[in-house]
Order: sequence, then C-alpha cells, then structure tokens
Amino acid sequence: MSTTAPTRREFVKQAAAAAVGSAAVSSASSYARVLGANDRLRVAVVGFSERGMDALFPAFLELAPTMNCELVAVSDIWSLRRDQGVAWFKDQSGRAPAAVRNNDELYARKDVDAVIISTADFQHAPHAVEAMEAGRDVYVEKPLANRMEDARRFLAVAGKSGRIVQVGTQRRSSPLVNRIREYLTSGDFGDLVAVEIASNANQPDRWHRPDLVRKLRKEDTDWQRWLGGLTNDAFDARKYIEFRLFWPYSSGIPGQWMVHPIDALHYVTGFHHPRNVVANGGIYSWRDGRMNADTVTAVFEYGPADSTQPGFQVTYTSRMGNSAGNREVYYSNRGALDAHDGQVSPEGGLTEKYASRAGVKPNLVDARSLKGADSSNGSREVAPTRTGANPTVVAHMRNWLECIRKGTQPVADARAGYDHAVAHCMTVKALQTGQRVSFDEASQDVTTQ
Repeated sequence: MSTTAPTRREFVKQAAAAAVGSAAVSSASSYARVLGANDRLRVAVVGFSERGMDALFPAFLELAPTMNCELVAVSDIWSLRRDQGVAWFKDQSGRAPAAVRNNDELYARKDVDAVIISTADFQHAPHAVEAMEAGRDVYVEKPLANRMEDARRFLAVAGKSGRIVQVGTQRRSSPLVNRIREYLTSGDFGDLVAVEIASNANQPDRWHRPDLVRKLRKEDTDWQRWLGGLTNDAFDARKYIEFRLFWPYSSGIPGQWMVHPIDALHYVTGFHHPRNVVANGGIYSWRDGRMNADTVTAVFEYGPADSTQPGFQVTYTSRMGNSAGNREVYYSNRGALDAHDGQVSPEGGLTEKYASRAGVKPNLVDARSLKGADSSNGSREVAPTRTGANPTVVAHMRNWLECIRKGTQPVADARAGYDHAVAHCMTVKALQTGQRVSFDEASQDVTTQ
C-alpha cells in the first residue's frame, strides 16, 4: 500500500470531483455494503490507548448489545498494549478479541467491517487512509492531521472510497451544541463580532506516562512502522509514549485541545476554516524536556471568502500552568452567548445610552437558556450510561454506527475533519514561523504572508 500524498494539483482535481462534497458521498461501493438490521457489524481497534479506554471503547461497548455489533480484534504493534487490549475487552465484555500484530495482518482478515482508530496524533490520517483503502469504515480520533499533505490525502481517499468516516470531534453530537447551532442560524443573535475561548489546566503530569516509558523496549514493538516514514529519529520511548509533548508527532495544545472548540465553531457558524491566523507560545511552566509549548495564544479571523466582507475575530488561549479562566463565549452587537452553559444574555449589547448618542436604536438580545432537559454540566446529557461512558461520545459513536447501516455520512464526516485540520495546520505554522498565516484555496495549502 502506498501512503504517498497527492500533489496539490492532483488533490485539487480529486477534491473537485469527489472529496470536497464528502458529506454527500453515496458511491456505489457504499450502497453495496449497507448492513441490514440483522447483519452483525464487526469492529476492530487500531491502537489500544488511554483515550480509547477512557472514552471510545466504553462508548462502543455501551452500544454493541443493542446495535448488533461486536469487537473482534485489537491491532497494536506493541506487544504489551496488544495483550492489555485483549485482557481489557475480555474483562469489560466477557469476550476476548483476537490479538493482531499490525494493520497489514488486520486488513488481511475477513471478519472486520470497520475500525476505531486511537493511535498517536500524526498517525490518524495515514491510518484512516489505510482502513479506507482496505474497504473498512472508520471512526478516527482527532486531531485528524498535523500536516496538510496528510489531510489532503485523507480527504481525497474518503471522497473516492465511499467509506463511512466519523472524526472524533464529538461536540457535534452534543444536544447543547446543536441548539446553539440552531439559535445562531436563526439570526436572532445577530452577526458575530468576536469569540473568546480559553482552555487551561494546571497538571504537571499532563501527557506524561513515566511508568509506561520504562516498560517500553525497542524489541517489543516496531519502531519503524510507528514512525511511518515521518522522521528518521532513533528509538525514543518518550516520543513513542509521550508523543503529545514532541513535534512532529503532535502539536500538543493546538491538536489536543484547540481543535474541539474550533471544530464546534465551524459546525455552528458554517465556516470551513479561518481567513488568517497569528499565534505565539512557549514553554513557560514545565521545563521537562518537551518540545511543544505549554502556553499558546492564537488569533483567528473568520468570514466570507471575499475578504472585503466583514468577518469576526476568534481568540484562543491555553496555558498548562494555571487552570483559572476557562471560557467559550460568542459575542454579537446584541449580547453574549456562553457556549459552556448555553446562556444567552444582553451583556455587552448596544444600550440606549450609547445608541442614542449615535442616533441609532438600542440592540439587545433577549436573555434565554439554550440548555434543555437532556443536557447538564455543559454539553453532557443527563442520562447515565451502563458502562460509565461519556454520553456525548456515546451519541457520536451511535451516529457513526447508524450511518454505517444506512450508508450515509455522519455528523463529523471527512470534510469536517479536513476543515479542523486546516485550522490546526494554520495555527502550527503561525506558531513555528511567527508570521501571519492564511490558506490558499487553489493549492489547498497553508501560506505565510
């Protein structure tokens, strides 16, 4: 199998023919394998990980009994993780899946219809491409890609293959986020002028796994397969296990945290990517050998493709040395919308005092709550799950499984993943160069100004 990225010219041709409209993909191949209600859906895991154990796998096991699904195999190149995966699923479900040494062996099997990919950040797009080219449907964790060449290939293959692809930006399956989308679409809030997002933590051990690092031996895994040709680095257990701390295996904060609210912003506003981005960041708190910043600030401009038309500014800040000040607020001339708790208020709107001075009418939105009976604590639903899985992740996984049976594309489809990858890659470029970054539609690539 070749994983060579298409040239930009090739990509543009492919995208025009198929991929850009991936939400509407309905190829003959996808319809040919629509599963009936009585057909067993056989799913495998690619990469047994903590993210999988914490969220993805419990969500799948929550749904499996009622949606006629089963977990048939765990593919992981590290023998320890492979064995842990088999034992974990046996403990959780009473059935031990097959242990598979690598994805070549996995896709040689005839009992795998779909895969859940929870590998390292830089592997998401290549592993999704592998699965689609092997004729399997895909649930792939975010961030979709660290590099535009990987994102372009992913979108092109998704458009040609007709596979059912769900990207793990699960906020699109949140009832609250969907109410926010409906509200903004109604026009009642008015045109956005700014969005402020802050996601902060104060956790010295965040993304550190020293116990696992000590357990990893080169002979127990396939280091070259793990690298996938990305670098020629010598074996390094820290990079393998603590990849979120090291570029180019991860961008850290932008890929792990930023893409969630940025993808949600794309979803509720309808914009695909920023017009431009500037960013700054550094290592200010945790000098522990990491390469990726522990503090990042990025400023985005969103708006119509015609840059002469008004848009709005988005500021994203994140620090790992102090956890105060988390927020996600949308602003218009009429007021403020808190995306964490769904509260709309006239705060900051145009009041009578200042409107009369300018000879215009006051412009204040009516206060209201967008939170419904099925949401609590932000975007999480009230109803508990049998496995303890995050209900929003369960809803996202359900959407994928239902779409596999229907032959339709899910809410976080390939195009959605591509779009957040564009914003991600723009942010990384801005951080690395210190320049203002834009996106060239013709070449489908990030450019500096």
